[in-house]
Amino acid sequence: MDRSRAESFGEVAELYDRSRPSYPPELIDALLADDARRVLDVGCGTGIAAALLAARGAEVLGIEIDLRMARLARAKGLAVEVGAFERWDRAGRRFDLVTSAQAWHWIDPRAGAAAAAAALVPGGRLGLFWNFGDPPEHVRELLGPIYDRLEPGVENYSRLGDPRPERARATIAGLATAGGFTAAAVTRFPWTRRYDTAAWLDHLATQSDHNALVPDRRARLLAAVGEAIDSVGGFFDLLYETVLVSAHRRARGRAGGTPPAA
Repeated sequence: MDRSRAESFGEVAELYDRSRPSYPPELIDALLADDARRVLDVGCGTGIAAALLAARGAEVLGIEIDLRMARLARAKGLAVEVGAFERWDRAGRRFDLVTSAQAWHWIDPRAGAAAAAAALVPGGRLGLFWNFGDPPEHVRELLGPIYDRLEPGVENYSRLGDPRPERARATIAGLATAGGFTAAAVTRFPWTRRYDTAAWLDHLATQSDHNALVPDRRARLLAAVGEAIDSVGGFFDLLYETVLVSAHRRARGRAGGTPPAA
């Protein structure tokens, strides 16, 4: 886990908040299906997911490692504490629901799972979710050679294998190792968002791999990507799938040991 990449998003916090995709209503329905009211959102960023939960009447507390991101979340009226979740002092507080939107892969899977179990009431739910997106084939074929030529080491949708199975497996393994949770379930929510050229370039500029490039190389890459999208009409529809990994804190005990700390 590259913590420096995890903490790079604050450099583009306002752009991140403006350009990153939201989440489908069906996901929020699923997270709140147990009538959770007290919610802890881990790695809340600028509060994109937390604001959706708060709008449904939940009392949401965010934990965010980057102060710049936290400030934007607070500007939305959200309560946010700054720090690393694995070392966060919950001061005896308990929650009905612990969520993490697009952030759990930056957290140590075992330590994070143990901290989540300690923060949940018995029977409370842990809901970890990501947006994964695939541009249409003609866009992937168009962008692939650009990355091959300009930045072959940069990850992008047209080059990578699908990370969904790997992230789900790693998350489920971390929960099982930490103990304290029921067997994890995976639920998928498909939806679509249209991107024009400017919106896609803004989105790429918030990606940690693109943001890590020195400014002139990043500008050269984004200019080439923009020209390519303009050449096919200046927009495309991206098929998203929001993947939710969820489990409940065991009411008593844990797998193979004593119950999580109160």
